[in-house]
Order: sequence, then structure tokens, then C-alpha cells
Amino acid sequence: MMLPYLRGVGQIMLQNNAWTGALFLAGIFYDSVIMGIAAVVAVVTGTLTAKLFRYNEADIEAGLYGFSATLVGVALTFYFNPVPVVWIAVVLGSVAATWLQHVFISRGLPGFTFPFILVTWILLYLFLHVYRPGAAASVAGAMPVSDDFTTATNGFGEVIFQGSVVAGIIFFVAVFISSPIAALYGVCASLLGAFISLQFAEPAPDIHMGLFSFNAVLCAITFAGNKPRDGIWVLFSVVLSVLLDVWMLQQHMAVLTFPFVAASWITLALQHLLQKMGIRIKD
Repeated sequence: MMLPYLRGVGQIMLQNNAWTGALFLAGIFYDSVIMGIAAVVAVVTGTLTAKLFRYNEADIEAGLYGFSATLVGVALTFYFNPVPVVWIAVVLGSVAATWLQHVFISRGLPGFTFPFILVTWILLYLFLHVYRPGAAASVAGAMPVSDDFTTATNGFGEVIFQGSVVAGIIFFVAVFISSPIAALYGVCASLLGAFISLQFAEPAPDIHMGLFSFNAVLCAITFAGNKPRDGIWVLFSVVLSVLLDVWMLQQHMAVLTFPFVAASWITLALQHLLQKMGIRIKD
């Protein structure tokens, strides 16, 4: 009975695995009980919305209607104090994200986390320009150390707005138990994201926190595979996502997971173009 909800959380990093989702929730609750509650409220709302509208049952069971909603819930309680209007927005935003997810799924389009991005951008604009509930405190667990290991795992943590070393490690383990190769590609992508952003003289604390790595982690997980050519697509999408990440942050934009989505769309379009041209990258 709980499996679709847990898979919905696990799908944040493209894992159709209930244990992965459970560990993600554990990591969120470790950093912030409020964000953990928001994640639960959001994934339940999104999944029940899909059931109410009688969306494809297999897609619901796979958690495809839970991950964007979950991210909306966590994002709103990350950016704003949990006053009543924010909780209302969590529920309404989860419903909207679920509907948008269905628009992509029903058309066979790879929406990834774009429904979450669009809904959150709109709500951030409304709250910052129409109603100001107050910004939330920083995420619990500021990093006590800065080394390659924690930089790599923090890239995982920041995917779901978590800043502690413990949450990042839990998220890495959660992906590893579902797909070891995706998790290991994610570690490499996180370090590469840190290296590239360092070349642009970005602030060291932001780099070590994983702000330039989490989109790269998602790209790596998306295109991870056992064949050498998969590594080429991982590298291409990761570099592109980090460059977009750097540019958006320099423009003081709410980045969210847009660099991941944009880089993934471009990578998929390039793959399709090469296929139509009869060009095949050998393994």
C-alpha cells in the first residue's frame, strides 16, 4: 500500500525502488523534520491526485506521479517558513505538478522534474512579490569539513535541498542499492561539477556544498549505463548542466533542477538527431 508513495520519492533520482524512497525520506527528516513532513504531504497528495483522476495505474505504482510533487513540498519549506499559506501552497502545488507530469507522460515526452520547476518558479514569484511569508532558516547540518568525499556526496544531498554530510551519504547509499553504476557515475559527476565551477572562480563554500554538482548528479544518473558510449553521454550532459548551473547562479536565478532538465533534453535531442542521420557511437 505504501510502495507507490515510497517509489514516488525514489523517482526524484529516477529510481523505481521503494527502499531508495524510504532512505531519501530518512535523509530529509534527518536534516529537517518540517521538510520531511512536507515531503510526505506532497507525495501523498500527488499520488492520490493521480489516483483520483484515474491516471495509468502502472505509472502510479512506479511512482511517476510522486517525485515532482515531493520536490515542490520540500522546496517551499526550504525557501519559506512553514506558515499556513505555505502548507496550502504545498498541497495545491503538488496537485498542479501532478497534472503537469501527466501532460508529459500522456504525450510520451520526457518531462523529468520540469513540472516541479515550473510550479515552484510560479509559487516563488507569487510569494516574493504578492505575499511574503518569510524566508526559512538554512538547512540543518552545515558541513564541518570540505574534502573530495563530502563534496561528492553533497552533490547528492542538494538534489533534495539537503545540506548535511549525513543526508548526502544516505542519498548516495539510497541510489547505490538501486543502481550501483548510476550512483558511481553520480559521484564522478559531482566531483566534475565542482571542478568545472572552480574554473569559473565560484565561491568555494558553494562548490563544496554541492550547488554546482546536484544537477550534474541527476544527469549522470539519467544517462548511466554499462556501455562505454553511455559514459560519453554522461560527460556531455554533465558538462552542459554545470555550465548552465554556473550561468543561472551568476544571474541570481532560482536554479532548481532546470540545468539538469535542459541538459537532458538537449542530450536526448542530439541522440535522436544522430540516430536519424545514421551516426552511431560505437561501444
